[in-house]
Amino acid sequence: MKKWNEFTFYIIAITLLTIKTILVYFFEFDLRAKSFTEIILLLVNPIGSVVFLLGISFFFSKKIRIVVMLIIYIVMTGVLIGNILYYRFYIDYVTVPVLFQFQNVGGLSQSTVELLSWTDPLLIIDIVFLIFAAIKWVDKSKLISKKQHRTSLAISIMLILAVLVGGELEDANLYKKTYDRELLVKTIGTFNYHVFDILYNSKMLVQPAFAESNDIHKAEDYLNKENNIKLSKSQYHGQAYGKNLILISLESTQQFVLNRKINGQEITPFLNKLIKDSYYFPNFYHQTAQGKTSDAEFMIDNGLYPLSGGSAFVRRPHNDYYALPEILKEQNYYSAVFHSNDETFWNRGNMYKTLGYDRFFAKKDYEVTEENSVNYGLKDIPFFEQSIPYLKNLPQPFYAKFLTLTNHFPFLLQNEDDQFLNMDENNADLVHRYFATVRYEDEAIKRFFDLLKKEGLYKNSIIVLYGDHYGISKSYDKELEKVLGTKISITDQLELQKVPFIIHVPGEKGKQINSLGGEVDIRQTILDIMGVEPKKETIDFGRSLFSTNKKNLVVFRDGSFVTNKYAYLDEGCYDKSSGKKVKRNLCTPYLDKVEKELMYSDSVIFGDLLRFLERDGIIIKNPSRKE
Repeated sequence: MKKWNEFTFYIIAITLLTIKTILVYFFEFDLRAKSFTEIILLLVNPIGSVVFLLGISFFFSKKIRIVVMLIIYIVMTGVLIGNILYYRFYIDYVTVPVLFQFQNVGGLSQSTVELLSWTDPLLIIDIVFLIFAAIKWVDKSKLISKKQHRTSLAISIMLILAVLVGGELEDANLYKKTYDRELLVKTIGTFNYHVFDILYNSKMLVQPAFAESNDIHKAEDYLNKENNIKLSKSQYHGQAYGKNLILISLESTQQFVLNRKINGQEITPFLNKLIKDSYYFPNFYHQTAQGKTSDAEFMIDNGLYPLSGGSAFVRRPHNDYYALPEILKEQNYYSAVFHSNDETFWNRGNMYKTLGYDRFFAKKDYEVTEENSVNYGLKDIPFFEQSIPYLKNLPQPFYAKFLTLTNHFPFLLQNEDDQFLNMDENNADLVHRYFATVRYEDEAIKRFFDLLKKEGLYKNSIIVLYGDHYGISKSYDKELEKVLGTKISITDQLELQKVPFIIHVPGEKGKQINSLGGEVDIRQTILDIMGVEPKKETIDFGRSLFSTNKKNLVVFRDGSFVTNKYAYLDEGCYDKSSGKKVKRNLCTPYLDKVEKELMYSDSVIFGDLLRFLERDGIIIKNPSRKE
């Protein structure tokens, strides 16, 4: 057999990695072109970056060129595999901030095994082949010529530029839509996207240094125009005045589990009863992004949207915020968080201090053993049982936030004593495991309520429960469709993003509140029913869901949104009632508002703009506002 020269090996490596990348686009990321230009971009966008990156090896000495090329090839394959695993659960792509939050992958081994597929070994067959070829078939004395190297370098740069320009011609606002990572990957390619992501996040690091006081007033003027900034008083205003506030985060709990049975058994028997005796919001969506639970916390405490990449808890823990604990402290409330995980997880130890919490009861405050814990920390029942002694000793009135853990991917709960649903061997898939851990969580909430009553804390408290984010991603739609008995459409998938939102005020009759809303509205809703008005001006994108001034828009971090009639998903406009795609112009009136909401929220966070509202006790007035 005639041996290959360096250039032949280089071309074969380029061909294999390009084909593999394109196959990943279609079979793993499920990218679909919507125009001829998008088809061309999808097929071409990997080539330039693959040619350029593998070509870097030719800048090294002759002896190690092939080895360097193989290392680059393996790293690029690793980037693809990392994105595949991340996408399978989060339906998103890895960003630079996510890489810096790697410590937040507790339970990694169990979660990763759950995400693996039988097809994954196919992703490394080409690597084995190239290593074998490099050893057996490459004549290392037949080197690539300088002309070939310069030509390949020039072609790669031209292809990269053509893709970048083509992407902007296809969508003039492409590089402003940093929140729409699927659009970026589809248009400029995985490898170019990661370079773009690095440059964008580098820019965000220095943004506070260039921020000016006038920037905060732009956001203020926008919110004043939209009538969002002022607390919306409703007929329920002050109903829970002076009561303790207990906030319970229901880990990964989606709304569809409520009032649903599996094998003839209720999944959430306690919550089903509780919503009848509480204010229940059935049209409520989670709005989290890559920060998941920490994103939900961030929205509830601050009334700001989460960041599109990473978590504000990790990326902006030292900003000036005017958070819910500080607002309630003005009413002499003591604030505490209860969470049986490490303080470092999502950087909570630092962020809670910034937000104004007085105390964080973390893993070190609990007795955690192998028997009473699973995955990320204490199981929910012992968590609430061990929390009660701390809770009853808090100064009253208090704001106490509880973060549950058991109902977390991959939903493992193996002890027989923890099983409250009777499952047979045919119900061992992830979806049924999810129902089992939700049922356990429901039992834990029931026992917590019993403990609150026993300790005399129940009657003088308002108890707010919310699902923080989805538990079952669309990667598991096939398994979920078997349970639901129907095919899951794009609008059905939107409905699955609804999470429970329940406000229980002991002694008050329950009522269903049909307002459209999301997690960014929780703060205003709580302040409304508690009759608390912030003493300082701030930026808040939420609105009380008790208000008669109904909200008609829920914005998601990827730029999609939902109104009472329409949903804008995957760059298409859909009628919510029929689920059918309709003319885009029916959604167009909302697009500008969505972009502004996300832009102004990001500017507040990245620019640390709230520091300009009050500095050294002096309020900096908005020059455009008439006093």
